[in-house]
Amino acid sequence: MSSEVKPPKESRLQRALRRLGSSNAELESEELQQQVREAGAVPIQTCEDRQQVALTGTVATVTITPRAGHPALEVALRDGSGTVTLLWLGRRQIPGIDPGRTLKVWGRISCHEGKRLVYNPRYELLDGPAS
Repeated sequence: MSSEVKPPKESRLQRALRRLGSSNAELESEELQQQVREAGAVPIQTCEDRQQVALTGTVATVTITPRAGHPALEVALRDGSGTVTLLWLGRRQIPGIDPGRTLKVWGRISCHEGKRLVYNPRYELLDGPAS
């Protein structure tokens, strides 16, 4: 016999009351984390240095940052559990990658000065609010 106790399922009223007491940021985070689970991706906060990952999230910001005199497209991707910086070296823009867009990316994550980075990831544009 299993000693594992499952929490009782939330009723509609309990769910509605919890949502009323939550901030917009908490609700958005919860929704993003649900998308990550549905896509079979890894939550950003659980990623470790040098791990091969598949991530899904929403583009928060897009910035062009020069590195060693060459352009680099820097994208902040968030999934409700954390944020990862995607860097495409030698690029000034990628059509379709704009703030609010949902992406799925694959690559090797690295942790540098407390930031999670993925250099030149493969990506897929997903349907989302900005598409």
